[in-house]
Amino acid sequence: MATDSRLSVPDQIRQLADARKLVLGDVSYYGQVIQATLPIFGPTAHVELRRWGAEFLAEAFATPAVPLSQKETLSLLILDTLKALVEDPNQDVLVLRSVIQTAASVYPLAMRWIISNAYDTNTWKTITAIKARVLGLWESAPLTLRICCIKFAQRVILAQTPSINPEPRRGDPLDISLNMVPRDHSVLNVNAMEAEATGLLDRMLSVLQESSDVLTVDATLNTLSILIRMRPMTSNKILNAIMSFNPLKLATTPMTPKTKVIIRSLEKTTRMLCMHLSRRDTKGVLAQRMQPYLDRLSQARAELLDGASRKRALTEMDGTEAKRQRTSPALPDLEITPLSPGSHSLADVFTFTKNEGLRNFDVALVPAPVAAKVSINTLARIDPNLLERAINGVRDRLVELHKAAEKPLNPETTALDVEDDDDYEPDYYAAEDTEQILNKLDSEPSVQRGELQKPVVLGTLALPTFKLPPPPPLEPEQAVKVGQGTVTRVFGVMSTLDDPSTKKTKSGINRLAASSFDRESWITIITRLATRASAGLDDIHVKDEEKSLATSGISLSNSIRESLYVYVLEDFRKRIDIAVSWLSEEWYNDQIQQKAASEDGRDVPAHYDKWALRLIEGFIPYLHAQDKVLTRFLSEIPGLNRDILGRVKTLCRDPSTVNLALTSLLYMVMMRPPVREIALDAVQDIWLEYDEARAMAGKYLTKWRPGFIEQQKQLQAANGA
Repeated sequence: MATDSRLSVPDQIRQLADARKLVLGDVSYYGQVIQATLPIFGPTAHVELRRWGAEFLAEAFATPAVPLSQKETLSLLILDTLKALVEDPNQDVLVLRSVIQTAASVYPLAMRWIISNAYDTNTWKTITAIKARVLGLWESAPLTLRICCIKFAQRVILAQTPSINPEPRRGDPLDISLNMVPRDHSVLNVNAMEAEATGLLDRMLSVLQESSDVLTVDATLNTLSILIRMRPMTSNKILNAIMSFNPLKLATTPMTPKTKVIIRSLEKTTRMLCMHLSRRDTKGVLAQRMQPYLDRLSQARAELLDGASRKRALTEMDGTEAKRQRTSPALPDLEITPLSPGSHSLADVFTFTKNEGLRNFDVALVPAPVAAKVSINTLARIDPNLLERAINGVRDRLVELHKAAEKPLNPETTALDVEDDDDYEPDYYAAEDTEQILNKLDSEPSVQRGELQKPVVLGTLALPTFKLPPPPPLEPEQAVKVGQGTVTRVFGVMSTLDDPSTKKTKSGINRLAASSFDRESWITIITRLATRASAGLDDIHVKDEEKSLATSGISLSNSIRESLYVYVLEDFRKRIDIAVSWLSEEWYNDQIQQKAASEDGRDVPAHYDKWALRLIEGFIPYLHAQDKVLTRFLSEIPGLNRDILGRVKTLCRDPSTVNLALTSLLYMVMMRPPVREIALDAVQDIWLEYDEARAMAGKYLTKWRPGFIEQQKQLQAANGA
């Protein structure tokens, strides 16, 4: 692939992105694409091109889909480019980070090439220069580069130390070690390489004792597990360093919230590393050495972090009355109401609460391990008397359902009282002839209920025409159940269709719902069935009945909405566009119905606010700090209100998602002027309610609502006075 140098940088990036899509589809094109793109992102190229090229190389040599032999051949082609990029003193940090990651993947491959091709001394000189430059950046580089340098040092140690496999040619081909190097090799000195690896290991372990940077220490701890597993000869030195490491050493400083998070992170990383090492051999030497250390670490953590939240012990003082002891709470009032007439599900039998939110909560959304843990803890702590009352209530409900299922016998259709006797033989009578049958028909009264019509003469025998009675009317419950089955099959079809994100053009809101057989068309059909199909019909009264379909609680539209809700939350990051399309249809339908209702003077139900709140409440618990789906959801849905933004405020309960919540609200302030005021009100509430978010929220309020913080400080000072 070759790009025209006369093109702008964004155009060249788009062409390179197309080439990346090609190799992701077929890894056999990696060699051609790398050779064609190497001149484009050289040391003199634009910084955006260099970033793309360095990131592409790091991805290409890290993927396991490319064969090892192909990686080894390609590594020889890129060494000069890597050397030129890493030795530039004014190089971009992002470019350096990707180059170091690529060098970590390439170093064992280059060493394997030199082992079999000792004549190629230039290649070894190049990779040695790259190694020297990376190790030189280890101390003075920014933090993001130091973490990459630690990973590079780990790969060098793995390559320059003996492996546990005595016959390297029969072992793992990815495990390149010092065992593969002959003692009389003309280029590689076994003793010097092993000494260098030992020095690098000492340099890595010194971080545990000397550095107070939590990210550097975490990165070092995360690289030690592989070294112990792949290179047992280093295990003693690494274990001694871990035993001497105290993750709680920062506790001597003032215990700010940031310090507590750092201490918890270091302690958890160290504990998980030790548990991982000891689980590999629970009765081995490693486990015996790790267990006392883990016990001491747990005890120190409990005294330091958990002790601060405990209540102080009761002290008896002379002349004063001791504080009254807390009594056990009374049993909650469990009201067990009988079931209403009609059909019921198994969930209705076991449900005692009247809270609609709890009754409508889909327990299937909770992961099975979490549900099992919550159930076990609840059963262990529940009062036995309360549990006995609940069991008796369920038993009574089942008895009532069983009695209701026993229908009374219809005397018109009940069988005669005939004893079931094996010796019973029916009486046989002589068949009537044609004249007797005609006489009997003439003597019978007129035909009732349209069952017998005018006789039809067949030859000499007249037989009446028999007509089946009309079927019973279809109940609304049955109609909804059949419709729900159809909706389920439609959602099953969608799972087999192509992802609409691969399409380059879309028709917008005026598109035809069934213009093409793809997932977008099916989603359009379903959303419009849920929002438009029954528009205006929910309040139509059934003939000869006083109650309406809406008051009966039966609605096919709501069933479709429930299925859409579950479908979106199953993979909400990839299906957020479906949620936006659905809510846009709901908002449009609400506006049209309210406009028509204002002319007729009737009330219509609104669905947009209800389902928008349910969707945001459904995926907010699963968001992480780097998620962009919340900002996209808030910016694309047609309407925002205080309730929706109130759900966004709940993210500030977790310090890791404070930045996400405030950034999303700031985006609403800047890009959606109609909701700017309520978004700023939400930021104000965050500043007032969450102390850990005040610094960031205050920065936004200083710009968009000057004077608010000063006013609050004056109020606090006045109240304090």
